[in-house]
Amino acid sequence: MTTMSAARIIVVLVASLLLSISVRAADPPLELKWAQLMPPREAAPAKKPKPFFSGAMPRSADATTPEDATPLPQIKEGTWMSMKRRQPGGDRPPRVVEELNGKRVSIGGYMVPLDFDATSVKEFLLVPYVGACVHVPPPPVNQIVYVKTEKGLEIDQLFDPVTVIGTMKTETAFTGLANAGYSIDAESVELRAE
Repeated sequence: MTTMSAARIIVVLVASLLLSISVRAADPPLELKWAQLMPPREAAPAKKPKPFFSGAMPRSADATTPEDATPLPQIKEGTWMSMKRRQPGGDRPPRVVEELNGKRVSIGGYMVPLDFDATSVKEFLLVPYVGACVHVPPPPVNQIVYVKTEKGLEIDQLFDPVTVIGTMKTETAFTGLANAGYSIDAESVELRAE
């Protein structure tokens, strides 16, 4: 093979790669609503009905706590905010919509900054409502999206409403604030008016 034909092959390969990238960028992203991040509910197994009085034991009038009650854990003062908070369903793998993996999407929500320099945010959690992840308990894992952007975004307030466009992954992101069932490598993050 001559150098001229090898050069032509390289030019053709580079041109086709650039064309495929521009075609993908030109495709409009799939516009997601938060409900679309939750997979359909699985049917719960049928439970055998229990008789009304099963296991009920009469208690004396002076009893203040049931015999099988476990005492509440003692929390040292000043450690409440550093405690690991339980998310609904946090004891099992997150139920996510696997079909969204690798899709170019657009989704709106509220930003909870994770990594920022002054007022520029590069990593944040995208949540469906104001205050999520700060209040106890945080939303379910499939209602939190971990977003990473190379450029950074200037913010004015803690919970700015934004629209994120990028490629979604169905992989769990573990953060100190909450776990996210999805992540997005953001192409763009736009502040939006409420």
